[in-house]
Parts: sequence; structure tokens; C-alpha cells
Amino acid sequence: MPKIVQLSSHVADLIAAGEVVERPASVVKELVENAIDAGATRVTIEIQNGGMTFIRISDNGCGMAPEDARTAFLRHATSKIRNKDDLAAISTLGFRGEALAAISAVSRIDLLTKAEDSPGVSLHLDAGQITQEAPAGCPEGTTILVRDLFYNTPARMKFMKSDQAEASAVFLAVQQQALAHPEIAFRFLKDGAEQLSTSGSGDRMSAIYTVFGRELSNSMVEVNGNWEQFTVRGFVTKPTCTRGNRSYQYFFVNSRFIKSKLLSSALEQAYKNQLMVGRFPACVLELDLPVQAVDVNVHPAKTEVKFLSERGAFDAVHYAVLSALNKAPGRPAVQLPATKHDTIAQSLSSGGNASKQDAFRTMTAEEFRRTASAPETNPFSQVIRPAAKPVSVFVDEPSYLSAALASPVQVPARNAAPEKPPVPAAPTEPEEHIPVTLPLLREERPVEVCPSEKQAEPEPAQALPEAPAQQTLSMQEVSFRVIGETMDTYILVEQGESLLLIDKHAAHERVLFEKLKSETHPVMPQLLLQPVPVHLTKPEAQAVLENLPLLQSLGFDVSEFSDWQLVLRQVPADLSPDDACAALEAFAEDLLTGKRPSESDLRDNLLHTMACKAAIKAGWHTEPKEREALVREVLSRDDIKYCPHGRPVCIELTRKELEKQFKRT
Repeated sequence: MPKIVQLSSHVADLIAAGEVVERPASVVKELVENAIDAGATRVTIEIQNGGMTFIRISDNGCGMAPEDARTAFLRHATSKIRNKDDLAAISTLGFRGEALAAISAVSRIDLLTKAEDSPGVSLHLDAGQITQEAPAGCPEGTTILVRDLFYNTPARMKFMKSDQAEASAVFLAVQQQALAHPEIAFRFLKDGAEQLSTSGSGDRMSAIYTVFGRELSNSMVEVNGNWEQFTVRGFVTKPTCTRGNRSYQYFFVNSRFIKSKLLSSALEQAYKNQLMVGRFPACVLELDLPVQAVDVNVHPAKTEVKFLSERGAFDAVHYAVLSALNKAPGRPAVQLPATKHDTIAQSLSSGGNASKQDAFRTMTAEEFRRTASAPETNPFSQVIRPAAKPVSVFVDEPSYLSAALASPVQVPARNAAPEKPPVPAAPTEPEEHIPVTLPLLREERPVEVCPSEKQAEPEPAQALPEAPAQQTLSMQEVSFRVIGETMDTYILVEQGESLLLIDKHAAHERVLFEKLKSETHPVMPQLLLQPVPVHLTKPEAQAVLENLPLLQSLGFDVSEFSDWQLVLRQVPADLSPDDACAALEAFAEDLLTGKRPSESDLRDNLLHTMACKAAIKAGWHTEPKEREALVREVLSRDDIKYCPHGRPVCIELTRKELEKQFKRT
């Protein structure tokens, strides 16, 4: 066995440099973090030849006194911590005291720095050794110039990529810091050309706009939430704006850029049932938490952290993003433009005759019901009153869409007790004139479909709990006009100053998915007169048989007929036997994927398939009443934004955009 010897300090420094300095981007990251810790409000980064020959970073931070400048290049020399107790509460980006020593060991460095009430000093270092020192006149702050990186370690040069690739890595490191610290003005120059310049205004969206550009920044929604000791702030993209990888996901913990599979999983879980397979959301999210609740001393690169409560961090990101997506306008907001009815009502109220519509805004519910049931004396009542015959979703012949939309779909709130559906009043007209009741916002209580119909007051003993309630919409509360249908796929709707295009398959698919997923609307099974064979491979059949309880809960009755052969004896009422077989085949494919999905994922995937198979297809003709019913469902519900696969349900074309296309502006 060879004799054990102690390495020289120079060789030890070269080894330590390999842990901190991997490429020019590592140098830029460490030096920029030092500038941020120094309290800088302006930081300028310049590189040449990808940073291999020239890196200069200037800041207006606190600077260093001459004696501190000399000490800064020694190993484990730092101003950030003093003892082991400080490691449990690290609030700065740097703390190990290794960066400057490691960088100087593999490069030539020129340092120019000045602290307040101290003279400026200039240092030159070659391979970690100070070769020149002189006083210098300079403004407060620090400028550090790194030349000839890895000049004394030629083996490391072999692993460097092209100048363009190294410059891109440096650019990415600068972008990370710019997004983490919008209060600092960053300027990045590559080979003399400016590549990035942020304002330093403190507005994170301004920094996102500068880094990502207009398209991505305009598709983002703000996130702001609190969960236990975690505060989550930032922005995420809408489900319609996704990327093919996770490179646009930026996570920060106490303004420190990190890479975390935990937070990425929490983010993508919030987009469940809204994204296409293989697509990922973009985000800029910062977690603020006590420094004692996170350990940043995990990896030399300081991009990995350990949370004291990993479950808390997951829930904080998940629920904050989920709340932001639910509040975000995924489709055009329902506008209520002024109509001639409102104009007539205002003119009457000015003459002392208040309309029932205006009275509803100032009266209690009881007073309004008494007023509505009183004999009509207003000569203009026929003009002010809503349409006497509500829109029907029933037609003279059976229809695939009418049956699905005949009853409202209500999604219960989390952990809320199920509500009893209201008992409709006895119809006074034939069945095809039954009025449509659709849910609105959960925070509001149900109102009557027509003011002329009297609704019985619920008794105190039957009062609903404090859980958020569903609301039904009257005809006036959703104002729109269905123009028609194009390509047997898209419904054209006029609403205010906008033209809406609704994908009827995507909309109907989302309606059915929410209905199937809702516990208040259990799946109705349908027994088949003749069993239908399902042709699967042996592994697929075995996988399906292992999940029979899940299939039975969704209305499927599957049994084994022979080897590799399954038969369907019962299917969900919304699916035809052929569609049920197709759903089972897709379900079997999900079961045989390399990653074993959870039961919740399997259930959602199966519901996706069921909703897709049962929904009206593109190219199918629909009746006018069916279109109107579907449009009313889409415009009155806030949760119908995207189909379960992430495609938008509705697209808006404003009057301004139309006039711009026709050169009328």
C-alpha cells in the first residue's frame, strides 16, 4: 500500500475548486451572490468567449476594506457566519467562504474595491497568490475581473463546451438572479452586446417580462398564498400556455434559486386534469419561510435544500397555485352589458315607478318575492319582465346532448356536506318548457329562475349548512346570443362587444367529467341485454381484473369469460357498449405504463376517457336548443375553462381585434 502523505495547500485548493467552480456559469453565480449579500442595487456582468477568458462583475454594494480584501481570498474566510450555531439560521446566499479561494486558484483575478470611510484598494492574484497590491481611487462597491479560467488545469479545459453553450449557461444564471431579486437592476453583456437589462423596480412581473418576453408573461396569473409557516408568491402560466420540459420552472426559497422535485411535483399536481400529456407549466415561485425551517447546506452548489416539513412545502405550493388557477379567467368573463330593458327601468324609476328589477337590488329576498307575486300594474311590465317562456333543453326527439345537460352539474366544495337539490315547482306548461337551472358561484344562495314563479321558503329546520352553496341563474344574468355553428364543431356566440367561439366537444367533455367526478352525481349503471366481449392481451386483462373494485364504482361490470377474454355485462349509462370497450382498453394501457399510477390517477384517467367517449363529437350536428343550453352552461360556470386534456373551451375575439383586422381603427 502506498504511503499516506498530506497534500500541499495548492493541490488541495485545486481539488476544492472542482467542487465549486465547474464552468464559467458557476463563477458568475458565486460572484453575483456575493454582490447581492453586499447590499448592491446595481450589478453588471460582462463576459467574453463564453466567460473562459473574461468575466467582469461590478456592483455598488458595501465594498471591502483593504485588510478584508486580502483575507477574502483565503479558504473558509467569510463575513456571513461566526460559529456552528449560525449554520442553523443562514439568511445569506453565501456562507462557506470557499468561492473566492476556489475561483482564484484556477484563474487570474483583478480586484478593485472600496468600503465606506475606507480607501480603495487594487489587488492582482495569480493562481490564488496575491502578486500586486496598490491603493486605488474608485467608487464605493466592488469590481472583480476573472481572466483565463482553468489556465493552470488543462484537464478541466477538455470538459468545457463551446463558447456559445457556456455563454448560454451564464445567461441562465443571470436570469435566475434577476427573477429572484427584482429589486436589483441587472445588466448582462456578452462580447460587448447587451443581452439583458432589468429595471430593479421591485416589480417581479417586470423582471419576468424582461426575461421571458411578452407571450409567456401575458399568459401568467399571480400566485399569493399562505400555508402554515410558508408564504408563496409569484406567477404561473395558464394551462393553455405550457412547455415541452421543466426548464421554465423557477423556484426560490428565501430568494435563493433551488432545484426541487418536491415543489415541481406540487406545481404539476395543481394542474391535474388540465394539461396535455408531456406538457409542463412554467412558473416563477418564491417560498418565504423561517430560516430555521430549511437547510441550505446540502450541496456545494447550494441549489438543493431540505425542508423541515416537506409536506408543508408541498401543500403550500399546491394549494396556492390551485387557488390562483381557479380565480384566473380561463375564458372570457361573463359581461352584462346594458340593455334597453335596463334603460326603460331607469326612466321609470326617475318618474317614481321603480321596476321589480331595481327593487331586487335594494330589497331583501322576502320582500322581493312578495312584490313579484303581486298583481302587475305597470303598463310597461311586458317590456321589463324577462321572457315568459324559459329556454328548454328538451327537444321532441331524444338527443345525446340534451340528456347530459338536463340536470345541472354541481361540484361540492372540499370537505363540504352535500346539499339537497331544490324541489322544483310544479310545471304549468308541457314538459318541453321546463326551465334550465344552472349553478353559479358557490358563495351565493339560490335565486328563482323566473320572478313570476313563487318559491316556497325553506323551514328553519331544513336550513343548509354554512358550506358554500350553488346558485341558479336567471335568464337575465347570462346575456348572450347564439349566432350559429361553424364546421359542426364551434359554436359562435355574441356577448357584448365580443365574439366567442366555443368548442362544443371540449365544453361537453368538461361538463361530463365534472359530473362523473362529483360525488353528488354517482354514475348510473346500465345492464346490457347481451354481454359484450373485450379483446385484451393477457397482461392487460390481468391488470384490469386486479382493479375490479374501481371499475365497479364507476358502473362497469367486468368478468372473465376465458383466458385473455373479458366480457362487459354492465356499463355506465352515459356510454355506449363500444365506447365502454374503448374506455377499458385505454384504462388497461394506463395500468401497464412503466410508472404505476395511483388509484386517484387511474380513476381520473378513466373518467377522462369516459367523458371523452360520451361527449358530443366534432362534426356532429346539434339542435339550436342544445347549443343554447351548452353555451349557457359554459358561460355561467366558472370551473369550465379547459377540457380534461388542457385544451381551451372558449376563445374570445373582441370588437377591437375585429376592427383592427378590417382596418377600421
